[in-house]
Amino acid sequence: MSAGLAATAAPAVPVRLDRLSKRFGAVVAVDEITLEFPAGKLVTLLGPSGCGKTTTLRMVAGLEYPTGGRIFIGDEDVTPLPASARGVTMVFQSYALFPHLTVFENVAYGLRIAKLSAAEIARRVADVLTLVGLPEVGRRYPAQLSGGQQQRIALARALVMEPKVLLFDEPLSNLDAKLRKRVRGEIRELQQRLGITSIYVTHDQAEALALSDVIIVMNQGRVEQIGAPRDLYRRPATQFVADFIGEANLLAGRYADGRVTIEALTFPFRQEGVHPGAVTVVVRPEAIAVRTDGDGLSGRVRTAFFMGMSNEYLIETPAGEVAVVEPLAARGLLPVGTEVRLTFLDTGLYLLS
Repeated sequence: MSAGLAATAAPAVPVRLDRLSKRFGAVVAVDEITLEFPAGKLVTLLGPSGCGKTTTLRMVAGLEYPTGGRIFIGDEDVTPLPASARGVTMVFQSYALFPHLTVFENVAYGLRIAKLSAAEIARRVADVLTLVGLPEVGRRYPAQLSGGQQQRIALARALVMEPKVLLFDEPLSNLDAKLRKRVRGEIRELQQRLGITSIYVTHDQAEALALSDVIIVMNQGRVEQIGAPRDLYRRPATQFVADFIGEANLLAGRYADGRVTIEALTFPFRQEGVHPGAVTVVVRPEAIAVRTDGDGLSGRVRTAFFMGMSNEYLIETPAGEVAVVEPLAARGLLPVGTEVRLTFLDTGLYLLS
């Protein structure tokens, strides 16, 4: 954090939603959710289009008014307050930079509205441009910047207001894959350094896994599961979460006496809290070993792709199609049509009753 921003930064505050709901006519976009976003953490609202995540974010921002429930920032009920009085700022998907203003004037815009002195504006803009690693671009216009630089200026404009809460609405969706990975690392590093409570909306599960202290998975206006990225990946509570957080094979099986059966394959596996009987076996693609002989679930290679650092297969089996991601093997890529045997690693398995 720059010295200027550090000197004026307020302690981080939590955000709490109490039975928050939003209807658009007959459509329930958000269905009485109760959540707490811990102070100083980056929490991601993750889910498919139409799940209610962006509507939730906009209600926190004051851009949508809830049909029911309340919003607290710290100890203050901000539900009736306008967006300008909530101490929150948002980084938008489109960046929303003014093309006719210089970078300096874009970043300074909110400070001028707040009627700060010219000296204070100059100091804070210089501080925040240094913070985002672009101290030299103040005189340029947005069109003279790369997409990644524009995104960092949009972040600078939000940070310069020294908000209590920082909101992100799909901020990386306009960047190409390689740049997205770099900028998400910069966002994460800045958020941790500044310690600002942050709420991040995305439909990209890889982005959520990489950035978040906590992920809230939403589906049809409700919360499916809340947890740390590792916990959601390893222990999904529902088939929806298993399928949405990373790639997963969902195979029908049976569980009894510490053993799992999938078709003709039976192997030892123990999981607390699972009752004997029918289960859905969640198997991550990287937790499957592919062999051309020996024991295992029988299958045939349907598709095979060399992906640089790994081989990816789609295997036809009696249990259905199984996706496999295997580290590069000395034998090379197996050709389509190869008869194989699949075995499963404990670390990538989870049972859903």
